[in-house]
Amino acid sequence: MNRLRYLSLCALTLALTLPARAGLKNSDCLDCHSDKTLAITNAAGKAVSLFVDEAKLKASAHKTNSCVSCHADVTVKHPDDNVRLQPVHCATCHAQQTESYNASVHGLALKAGHADAASCQDCHDSHEILPPNVPTSPLNYAHLAETCGACHDQEVKDWKASVHGKALAAGVRDAPTCTDCHSEHKIAALKSVSPEVSAEVCSRCHASERLNTKYKLSGDRVKTFFGSYHGLAAQYGSTVAANCGSCHGYHKILPSTDTNSTINAAHLVETCGKCHPGADEKFAAGKIHVDIESAKSAGGGDGIGLQINSWVRRIYLVLIFGTIGAMFIHNALLFLRKVATRYRVAVRPVVRMSLAQRWQHFVLAVSFIILAITGFALKFPDSWLARVLGSSEPFRRWTHRIAGIVLLVVGAWHLIYLLTSRDGRQLLKDLFPVKKDLADVWCQIRYLLGWSTEKPKIGRFGYAEKMEYWAVIWGTIIMGVSGLMIWLKMDVTRFLPRWAVDVALTIHYYEAVLACLAIIVWHFYHVIFDPDVYPLNPACWDGHVSEEWQAHEHPLEKTTHSTSNIQHPTSNAE
Repeated sequence: MNRLRYLSLCALTLALTLPARAGLKNSDCLDCHSDKTLAITNAAGKAVSLFVDEAKLKASAHKTNSCVSCHADVTVKHPDDNVRLQPVHCATCHAQQTESYNASVHGLALKAGHADAASCQDCHDSHEILPPNVPTSPLNYAHLAETCGACHDQEVKDWKASVHGKALAAGVRDAPTCTDCHSEHKIAALKSVSPEVSAEVCSRCHASERLNTKYKLSGDRVKTFFGSYHGLAAQYGSTVAANCGSCHGYHKILPSTDTNSTINAAHLVETCGKCHPGADEKFAAGKIHVDIESAKSAGGGDGIGLQINSWVRRIYLVLIFGTIGAMFIHNALLFLRKVATRYRVAVRPVVRMSLAQRWQHFVLAVSFIILAITGFALKFPDSWLARVLGSSEPFRRWTHRIAGIVLLVVGAWHLIYLLTSRDGRQLLKDLFPVKKDLADVWCQIRYLLGWSTEKPKIGRFGYAEKMEYWAVIWGTIIMGVSGLMIWLKMDVTRFLPRWAVDVALTIHYYEAVLACLAIIVWHFYHVIFDPDVYPLNPACWDGHVSEEWQAHEHPLEKTTHSTSNIQHPTSNAE
């Protein structure tokens, strides 16, 4: 019943509104609007022609629309009703473009009450609306300056005199036009204090390897600018630091050899003085785009300065690496010597890890570290980690795969060890979760929060070791399966949908992040940063720990002693 009532209401609404426009065809409108003398004065005081060229209308992008598609308020009584039609609302069909326009300088000006601000029709025309790729379109690159020049006459004159305008006039299609810098609909003002001018506008072309190579332009202009004082200040959020346009200009951009250029030697003092009052010729002679590596081929006064700068840089690099390197080597050897002495004189008779277990741990650790380094280098090819490994992507990829195979092999080795050896079966039994582990967790929480002075009494393995052990088992399976799916994606997609590989890639990445963070936060604390074992729990190296540590950490374990490892503190006193 509700639906029937709704449909009836819709039908009634259509019945009341459609008859006013029923039967209106384009020919009805063109009976009057084919007259070239038909014109009115709009609200902004501009004389607006109401002439419509039928031939152009049929060639426009809106040729499938009728007049009333845009002029929705036209009735069959027009023009006798003597009602001025409302402006066309392009947003009815072009909502996304209108949203961008509303955020532009034109849209904001119109919203602020400036009726003469450019509207859709001022740029696109009213009826002959053609896409930019059509040569006769006012938005075609060959006519864009003329279109914008209707309101921005001086800016277009400056642009035509610039290297960009001259290049476009010479047929260089890659030369930037108005919309290449200011955008198409969300037109930005690009004020002189805006750091985005350098980062987001000029860099589009001048940081392009393709364009710099094609037109034999210097490829380091953007890099050297952002390495300068101005560039660094802009990157750190300064809104007053000079950008590209501050020195080169915004429209009338000319080469330094042109006597009218703002960066010509005759005008540098004036240009620098805009931001640096009191600047003289010596100050203005300073270079912004400084490439120390080019000092070898530089000549003249500037060349001498660059060469001195280059040699100072080299001397300091040698000084830094030599001095700090020698300090590091000295302290590293001293640290290792003291650690070796500490462990050599310590009495550590308790066997914590067998030789087989230590080898499995070692291979697992090495393969895991290689997997982490190469994996993140593959995920982030522009990172410093990738650069350290070199520019060869196949090397990183195959090193990652080989390390993955090693990880799976050591996993299979460990499984065989658990099933076939007495020590392995005992290890599995001791690592299996039991009910006491939950009680130990609660007891440890109370101890850590200061609610109790009693620590949980742990056997051979407590909840911490068990959690980590089974996490390694789980992680190895997940990483192994997902890694093989990514590697053998062509074979996998014969049986599974393509999105399964994408899911495997996501799992592989986030499982790697989880595993690395767990190792750093959890495992490294217990075996390295715990004050009781720092700088390293020696059990992973020789398998032994002291009786004091064993009694403190694992009081319920029945220990096995090795007399060959027992040494007395006084035996190496000398």
